[in-house]
Amino acid sequence: MDYTILNNTTAEWLVALVTALAVAVGLDALKSILVRRLTILAARTETKLDDIAVAALRSTKFLVLVLVGVYAGASLLNLPERVQLFVGRAAIVAMLVQVAIWGDHALRTWLAATRAQSSVDPDRITSSAAITFLVRVALWAIVALMVLDNLGVNITTLVASLGIGGIAIALAVQSILGDLFASLSIVLDKPFVVGDFIIVDKMLGTVEKIGLKTTRVRSLGGEQIVFSNNDLLKSRIQNLRRMESRRIVFSFGVSHLTPAPTLRELPEMVKEIVAAQPQVRFDRAHLNGIAAPTFNFEVVYYVDNTDYTVYMNVQQEIYLSIIAGLEARGVALALPVQTVRLAREQQAPGRAAAWTGTDARAA
Repeated sequence: MDYTILNNTTAEWLVALVTALAVAVGLDALKSILVRRLTILAARTETKLDDIAVAALRSTKFLVLVLVGVYAGASLLNLPERVQLFVGRAAIVAMLVQVAIWGDHALRTWLAATRAQSSVDPDRITSSAAITFLVRVALWAIVALMVLDNLGVNITTLVASLGIGGIAIALAVQSILGDLFASLSIVLDKPFVVGDFIIVDKMLGTVEKIGLKTTRVRSLGGEQIVFSNNDLLKSRIQNLRRMESRRIVFSFGVSHLTPAPTLRELPEMVKEIVAAQPQVRFDRAHLNGIAAPTFNFEVVYYVDNTDYTVYMNVQQEIYLSIIAGLEARGVALALPVQTVRLAREQQAPGRAAAWTGTDARAA
């Protein structure tokens, strides 16, 4: 115990060694306890935050804990300044790398949870992967710069060079970056998701895929329409799948020979017909035009189902019922009428009369 090694006795070295082992083993045991407790808690909750925390803690490296223990033991010894500086920097570098590993595992666990929910929100997969990749790159880049700074490297020039290079690259690929950020905006704001039926200007179809640069839509004709994400967000988008109900307005005209009492009955007849349909809310039915040669009625109702087939079935049943109701009352639907007048020209003495008109032979 009286031997001296690097200005420290054997007893001091033993104390430092025991301290280093105790710190490393103690931190490892604390990690195991926290992982066990959080795992039990995660099984009882629906949130993914505790699952992410468990995954991050499980990624803790024992080597990092050993380096922290070595730093704790070395602090009890009288070591040369260079050795103390080296041990301190090694411990700090190890902790920075461990923080990056925690963040990396947390992001990958979040991405895995997002992919598991692809059946609910499948459009998030591609863009979530892109977000995860960008954040992981940024995380490791920041940690690398902090490690270099901790090791005494002057990173000011490096950061300035990276900034200038980044601006040049951004200017060169600004179109791609615009589409990329538009893709992230679509994922976060969710104006539409995969499976939605949208109308963009005069083009319409079902969203098939939301990529990093383009969104692909399958049109009713069967062809695939590819939109640039940036251009797509600049357009006016109608999302028909987000409709809570469908408002229908239609008109029909009856003959101008229909008597007034019958005209007064028709709105009530239409109301009964519309209200009898399932998933339908009647709004109004009025005589809204008396211009010859027809009496025009306007009808408004709502279908509490966004399925287009359901709407067409309801509309067809209403039309057929109205036609049957009009026939039962002896009311004729108004038909387009065009009147052609034929005029006799003034007869000249000794000449036969001439007809003018569309067809003299028919006259």
